[in-house]
Amino acid sequence: MNLPDGIASFLALTAFGLAAACWVLALLADLFLGSALPRGLLALGCVLAAVGALWGLPSGSVGQTVLVLGDAAVVFHPDAAALWLMLPALLPAFFASLLGGTAHTRGWAAGAALSLLGALGVYGLQDGASFLIAWEVMGFGGALMLLADHRSVQAGHDNLFMLALLEVGGVALLLAVLMLGQSLAFGTYALQWTQWGVASAFFLGLLWLVGFGAKLGLLPFYEWYPGAYGSGGGASGALMSGVVMNAAYFALGRALLQWMGNPPWLADFGVVVLIVGTFTAILAILYAFQQSDWRRLLAFSSAENAGVAVTALGAALVFRAGGEDMLSALAWTVGMLHLMGHSLAKGTLFLSADAAAALQGNHHLRQSAILRHAPLTLGLGAVFGAMSLAAMPPTAGFVSEWYLFQSLFHDFTLKTDGSRIALALAGAGMALTAAIALATMVKVFGVGLLGQNEAHTAHHRKHQATLTPLQRWSILITGLAVPAFAVSLVFWLPEMGAAAWTATQTPGQMTHDGLLVPLSAGFAFISPTMLVIVVPLLALIPLALVWGRRRFPVRRAPLWCGGEDYAAHAGATTALSFSNALRVFYNFVYRPRNAVARQFEGKPYFLKELQFDYSQAPLFGPLLFTPSVNAVQWLARRLRFLQNGLMNAYLAYIGILLVVIFGLVLVWPTG
Repeated sequence: MNLPDGIASFLALTAFGLAAACWVLALLADLFLGSALPRGLLALGCVLAAVGALWGLPSGSVGQTVLVLGDAAVVFHPDAAALWLMLPALLPAFFASLLGGTAHTRGWAAGAALSLLGALGVYGLQDGASFLIAWEVMGFGGALMLLADHRSVQAGHDNLFMLALLEVGGVALLLAVLMLGQSLAFGTYALQWTQWGVASAFFLGLLWLVGFGAKLGLLPFYEWYPGAYGSGGGASGALMSGVVMNAAYFALGRALLQWMGNPPWLADFGVVVLIVGTFTAILAILYAFQQSDWRRLLAFSSAENAGVAVTALGAALVFRAGGEDMLSALAWTVGMLHLMGHSLAKGTLFLSADAAAALQGNHHLRQSAILRHAPLTLGLGAVFGAMSLAAMPPTAGFVSEWYLFQSLFHDFTLKTDGSRIALALAGAGMALTAAIALATMVKVFGVGLLGQNEAHTAHHRKHQATLTPLQRWSILITGLAVPAFAVSLVFWLPEMGAAAWTATQTPGQMTHDGLLVPLSAGFAFISPTMLVIVVPLLALIPLALVWGRRRFPVRRAPLWCGGEDYAAHAGATTALSFSNALRVFYNFVYRPRNAVARQFEGKPYFLKELQFDYSQAPLFGPLLFTPSVNAVQWLARRLRFLQNGLMNAYLAYIGILLVVIFGLVLVWPTG
């Protein structure tokens, strides 16, 4: 924008203020009116927030005091990194706002408004107290959205599990804020962190990692993802995997890159972050590959992509510890690019999941001939989203993962063997993750959309008119934004200098004469623009085969299915059969469980019905979460006597508490 910085910042802050006002009005309208008005206000707020981000870029907006509490001022100041991470995620959020919450008249829009308001606070608030409030509002809004989507006992259980794990992260964040002293302003955190000893400072870093990792789905927290996402709709998933996830990643990056500084133990902490990110990505995508529900699979995929971005953040810390500030800024920028593209691709597929559910009646991944009876916009948009999450060119996911591998390949610049080995092993883990992610997205698109089963043809003809024009165009637009993001990257990537906190000149060296390069064209390069031209040429191969059919007859034969021609339709690839080989190979991770239930008619040899169910055992649930729940329940039973209904007893409890407080005031040091 060709305006003075002061005017541009004022316009940006005004747009953000109007966006927040729209979301507040949407919250009130949903509570008291319950019509379509709240969704329109949500969408308008997303448009205004996008305008504010555009006005604030590329350098970020100036700070603005929004409230004064005593001597403390609550300042809203989203910097460039926050605006970049926010901007692309607002596109799927816009369509999700219009499409979500149609199953129930109340609740969803209020939850979405709280999530968006909380995320906006996480992006821009500059003190610990208001930040923690925004963080809790963001989490509570997500739970409200999911509960409004599906009101059942199981949905309530899944949401309580999510809130419990998020509160573990919230307690960690509260402890981190308390450790950093009485001054809650973020500008003082870097100095206050240096005043702690090695063990305490390292522990403080772990608190930030746990606190923000609970929302990002880092291990072991990713286990709340499938249940919570699976209880909601695609619109809720698009919001939580976009604006909300990007906000959590921004907050983690700010804590570790801006406040931590460069202590002597930074390399060790960076290796810890590398390990957490890499193992999260591997485990999450392994479990994603086995899912037979659109939402659960995409939920695990979101945790996997968060792990990939955190791996880039760990590499940024390791490079900074080695004195390679340019490579550190490269890795951080790559992490941002990855989640920016992921928000577009994942939003596309979550909206596609709702479209598939509208056509087949549920969110199951099965061969149902969806694309045969669905509009072209569904397949065209979904294929770009799936290609990006599979890191296929020329999409955003391909570019960001290529950049990540090139960043990790710079391990030779470091002098310490431990850091070099850690980066090399992280590269191997990312390669494994990318391979399984490719198979997972082939399963999503091949089984979930392309698969044909004539037994369901009539059923889909009955439901094909349920896709509204808004559903069709939302999938197409968000899907086309995925390759557009990659192709246009060469033009706007140099503008991200203010978002690269450690070395602002780095993004300018990530492009070279229309090429994308990892700081040097002599090291490696790609051109998404050329790929857009070259990749369609591959279509000449199938066109040649089609042309050849006219000259060479095609021999057709019935599908072989155990020698039974009449059961050929039963040989269709299912979600289980597609992924069963990997399920067997990694059985030490999955610990698979099969359940077979038989119903007989009269005699035991007259089988009436056979039901088969399969599942994978969670890795951390039996080892960590279940014992914790049992311990809390045991403690609650032991302390049940405190709730005895006697007023005198309750007054005694209050009196004892007051004595303890007065005692602490007397002995607490004031210097």
